[in-house]
Amino acid sequence: MEWNLLVFAQLAFFGLGAWHFWKSSRRKGGEGLKFEDNMVEMDRLAMLREIRLTEPLAEQTRPQTLDEIIGQEKAIKALRAALCGPNPQHILIYGPPGVGKTAAARLILEEAKKKGDSPFREQAKFVEIDATTLQFDERNIADPLMGSVHDPIYQGAGAFGSAGIPRPRPGAVCDAHGGVLFIDEIGELHPIQMNKLLKVLEDRVARFQSSYYSRSSKNIPTYIHEIFRKGIPADFRLIGATTRSPQEIPDALRSRCTEIFFDRLDKHSVEIIAENSLKKAGVGYEKDLCENIACYATGGRDVVNLVQSMVSLVQMEGKNYISAVELEWAAETGRYQPRYQKKIADKPQIGVVNGLGVQPDGGTILTVEATVRKGETGLTVTGIVEEEELKSIQGSSRRKSNARSAAENVLTVMEQFGFSRKEYSVHINFTGGVPVDGPSAGTAMFLAVYSAFVGKPVPHTIALTGEISIHGQVLPVGGVEEKLRAAKEAGVTCVFLPKENWKESFGGGELEVIPVEKVQEILEGVFLPESLADGMELLKEKGIS
Repeated sequence: MEWNLLVFAQLAFFGLGAWHFWKSSRRKGGEGLKFEDNMVEMDRLAMLREIRLTEPLAEQTRPQTLDEIIGQEKAIKALRAALCGPNPQHILIYGPPGVGKTAAARLILEEAKKKGDSPFREQAKFVEIDATTLQFDERNIADPLMGSVHDPIYQGAGAFGSAGIPRPRPGAVCDAHGGVLFIDEIGELHPIQMNKLLKVLEDRVARFQSSYYSRSSKNIPTYIHEIFRKGIPADFRLIGATTRSPQEIPDALRSRCTEIFFDRLDKHSVEIIAENSLKKAGVGYEKDLCENIACYATGGRDVVNLVQSMVSLVQMEGKNYISAVELEWAAETGRYQPRYQKKIADKPQIGVVNGLGVQPDGGTILTVEATVRKGETGLTVTGIVEEEELKSIQGSSRRKSNARSAAENVLTVMEQFGFSRKEYSVHINFTGGVPVDGPSAGTAMFLAVYSAFVGKPVPHTIALTGEISIHGQVLPVGGVEEKLRAAKEAGVTCVFLPKENWKESFGGGELEVIPVEKVQEILEGVFLPESLADGMELLKEKGIS
């Protein structure tokens, strides 16, 4: 009898242990959750979803159509051409933050899906990820972009891991199959991820590897065999957005993409965004408030943040009207610095010329001054930063400014007009403390020195850009579009630029753009034939033939 009780107790003990092991294994696989626990958690989620705050102004003002994206007409047209046709392209979008890159990319897909000849179907997805927050693991344990494989040894492998089966987990490239994969700040991708992405773009398939995979294993499901052998389809169109310059993006990626540039918002565009934001906020405001907001904000997000702060302030005070007082308070608390908009001078001056340059925040007007003194010799160039930093994907380096070399070229060209280094000294100055790259300011320096030499004032409504050779030829420069935009905002009515930079789109607008090949054409265009003749008479009076 005692022996039977002992056997029964042992069997009960082993049975209880087996039951406990079975329950534990089911819980590890995610299948052992009690029905009551499940209902409690579902109720909790339902209660959380019922809690809602008011919709932020940023969401209220988010563009719903491409027409609501202000100041990017050329870029939107380029996006349509690249994505809305029968053969959509991969795209790289460059531009500063807060100008509508993400909104435009999302909306352009919706427009493309409505085209009859577009390969995008109605269910095509817009998958958005941020390269700066991707949790990339070089061991391939986790890769939300490319996907990963849950090997049996890793925690969380579940029932597949217990059976010794590696389980592929697709990433964003697979989720975007048949649609668009939008990668914000694509220039921040890890080099390994970038190389893998390029391979997927070429093959249109995401492939997976695992040392635990065996082709001969009959324990592995058929679909996993299929994934390891052929991969998962990843046929999508890539839209990468970046605030970096093109030179900082790998050439291998650039060569596969159509490059589109979003412009920095000009003052008028910021005013329109401010007006739309204020209307959606439902408050009254002073007549010049939008114009004053544009003096502080440089992008759409800046505008929305300023408006949100002002609206909150007046509502807290029980008012429904925004004045300049609220704007000054919002700008001060947010540490917004007034955006300096340089304007042209009020009248023509001798030896003073408007040059054009490009800074990190867009084009700008450069005031170039020059004096010429007889009886002294030498060349002085002031008002510029003597060193500049050059950045590239390989790193950064510093070089001496070559503005002085460009000034030496100017003096050589001036010798064609009776100037002599042995008789005159020249002082060239760039006002405003703006760093200047010498070559593109060559024509402006020449005109300033010529004006000072002959004593003839230069019209204050013109501006110039272009490199100058020692033979007086005007050579092409970069950043012409940004320079023309800055010239127009500053009040310039006429711009002289190198003929090789000329585009048909420059003609027919409010700003007159004149292409030139030689400095003589600049003198004729600035001073007109009769005025130029007067200048030559002045040279004769000085005893210069």
